[in-house]
Amino acid sequence: MEIKILGTGCPKCKTLEKATKDALQEMGLEATVTKEEDIINIMGYGIMHTPGLVINGKVVVSGRVPTLGEIKDLITLNS
Repeated sequence: MEIKILGTGCPKCKTLEKATKDALQEMGLEATVTKEEDIINIMGYGIMHTPGLVINGKVVVSGRVPTLGEIKDLITLNS
């Protein structure tokens, strides 16, 4: 599973990255988690607001930080 955090380094982006890693750890899953901070590449995903969460190439959340429970559900649905 490949997960990307889209954002320019703002506090919400960092919060989303930490929450995603926490969710994976709690679920006992391993995934490649990377950050995309280049605004041109972020725009390529078609989102207008950061942070964004991309799971296996699919944008699943943008413009907000989902709860830990939401992140777990999104990982389950998109893995």
